[in-house]
Amino acid sequence: MNTQDALRNRSSNKEGQPWWMYGHVWLVISGPLIVVVAALVTGWIAISHPDPVLAQDYYRQGIEINKTLQQHNALAPAMQARNHAASPLAPASASAK
Repeated sequence: MNTQDALRNRSSNKEGQPWWMYGHVWLVISGPLIVVVAALVTGWIAISHPDPVLAQDYYRQGIEINKTLQQHNALAPAMQARNHAASPLAPASASAK
């Protein structure tokens, strides 16, 4: 038996196989199947761990945060002077004068 006969016998055996016996079929099916499984897992996570609801006084809390930030920004010149003392570079406003 030569190699051509062996190849012919091998190809004739594969023609009678069912579709799930071919590896390429599973390669094609696996992509969409993985996406469906990932979507189901994502949906389960979204349903089982809902986002928290905003507080009833969220607007007042935001105003309080803004007031705190304004008080912190009032110290900006002192912070800039402190940081300048630690660095050898001149501030941009001083070099522009």
